[in-house]
Amino acid sequence: MTQENSERLYRTCYMRVFSFAMTLTGNREQAEEITQETFFRAITRESGFRGESDEVTWLCTIARNLFADEKRRERRHEAIPEELPFDGESPEETAADRDSSFRIHLALHALEEPYREVFELRVFGELSFREIGMIFSKTENWARVTYHRARLKLQERMNKK
Repeated sequence: MTQENSERLYRTCYMRVFSFAMTLTGNREQAEEITQETFFRAITRESGFRGESDEVTWLCTIARNLFADEKRRERRHEAIPEELPFDGESPEETAADRDSSFRIHLALHALEEPYREVFELRVFGELSFREIGMIFSKTENWARVTYHRARLKLQERMNKK
């Protein structure tokens, strides 16, 4: 890839890839690292972009794979999480928020693949159904149906609890 093409790719796609990485990680530093590594891999690998999808979709696929690799590494070295700092809410509000958040995360975590990932890409990653379909090498309609099934499964699980 030429330097001019590399610079154009970075300028035009950086924010979308970074936003996607933020959605995956929920952590700015990790998102920055994943975004940086995504562009590094995209620019330095000759066998990269084949034009079968949109450049952003290709870059998001690289980012998703990097995130998955990082999660696998973290599972190997899992540590006990630290307590969150006090943010000014009363203990009752904090407990209620944590309980609701925990229930949502449990229901989302219990969703089987690809439902969970499609739901996260659509809601948190704000990707179109076309882009989600491209990431999975499926059709836009497949992404739409999978997302709606994921929503129904998530609602069903939330109503049970």
